[in-house]
Amino acid sequence: MLTFIAILFLLAILMAFRMPIAFAMGLAGFVGLAAQLGMRPALSVLERVFFDTSSSFILVAIPLFILMAELLTAGDVTRRAIIACQSWIGHVKGGLAMATVAASVILAALVGSSTASTAAMAASAFPEMRNHNYSDRLAAAVVSVGGTLAVVVPPSIVLVVYGVLTETSIGKLFIAGIIPGLLTALGLALVIKVIAHTTDQAPKGAPFVLKTAVVQSRHVLPMALLIVAVIGAIYGGIASPSEAAALGVMGSLIIVLFQRSLSFGAFNRSVSGAIRATVMIVTIVACSAIFANYLAFTRITQNLLEFVATTDLSPTTIMAIMVLVLLIMGMFMDQLAILSLAMPLAFPIAMALDYNPVWFGIVVTKTVEIGLLTPPLGLNAYVAAAQTGVPLKTIFRGILPFLGMEIIVLLLLLCFPQITLFLPEFMTR
Repeated sequence: MLTFIAILFLLAILMAFRMPIAFAMGLAGFVGLAAQLGMRPALSVLERVFFDTSSSFILVAIPLFILMAELLTAGDVTRRAIIACQSWIGHVKGGLAMATVAASVILAALVGSSTASTAAMAASAFPEMRNHNYSDRLAAAVVSVGGTLAVVVPPSIVLVVYGVLTETSIGKLFIAGIIPGLLTALGLALVIKVIAHTTDQAPKGAPFVLKTAVVQSRHVLPMALLIVAVIGAIYGGIASPSEAAALGVMGSLIIVLFQRSLSFGAFNRSVSGAIRATVMIVTIVACSAIFANYLAFTRITQNLLEFVATTDLSPTTIMAIMVLVLLIMGMFMDQLAILSLAMPLAFPIAMALDYNPVWFGIVVTKTVEIGLLTPPLGLNAYVAAAQTGVPLKTIFRGILPFLGMEIIVLLLLLCFPQITLFLPEFMTR
């Protein structure tokens, strides 16, 4: 136990000195293995774990989904989706903000990254809201919370990483995220509606013009068909997530080439961006596996399972504690770091309590999504502040009512698992 405490202290020190979470976990895990087994066996475990984890076929889905997002963003397709949504509902009071949420859903289904979605919204939707006299507080907050939808709505990179770390079906996780994602979007739109009718932060937008809305929607139709094809292929059992990701890359490339919106330089930048993001994620997964192996050799996980089996606490209480811990972690860490640190311990406990792994994955994902909005880290708020120039304090004030709705949605998912499990139960495979 003393060795385990020392390893945790080492991990905390490395993170305090801003070492990337992947390297901090890998180094701490290796030092623990060396102390537990000796240097030579520890090196053997390090070699085996790193190779087995990084060569997993399911990881193929990560670079493909990221590349799909990079291509669509570089091809200006995402900006056109925002404009199309604004042309339909931007004329009502608070309509531009609600259109931003609607566009965020489309963007989430295309990019899979919350920070990328927030940056795109900040560049496209925020200036439009400011031009129509929206308050900076509301406009920047909507941009920030809209970006979090990419964490839950498929094809979410966070869901892929959770599936890899816990060996849970990524296809079922994707399908399970659809209803919670749409429920979250409806909740955010409701908050905007209340703010628009009780304050002067959200005036009406430009008058509705049917011809303009139809013309702008033409650019969204290919994206909508691509989303349906990718998600439908997974839901119908026609393709695995990796195969569906390949379909998405091919479809996105066809769209941007047909619309002549992708230059050769932008294509190179898209590929480079996808490679950088993939290397980061695979490194996190592999180093997390090293740390998980250390926990297995020290029997920490087994001891926790034995404690759960003998404790008087109810499964509901244990789940509430885990969710609370994840929420606190979200105040200080990004979502991938939380998954890599928490899942080696939290997932076995959840399985010991006989919780559904798909449902647990959506709950965890929703919890880390909330962490993207909570200070002091609040990564999406920082991205929005950097893109818009709105002070962080103002953005966090604007986020507060949306945080309340996020908590309500999380409680609904906890109390009614069927919200999450309804669609996966009808999957072909």
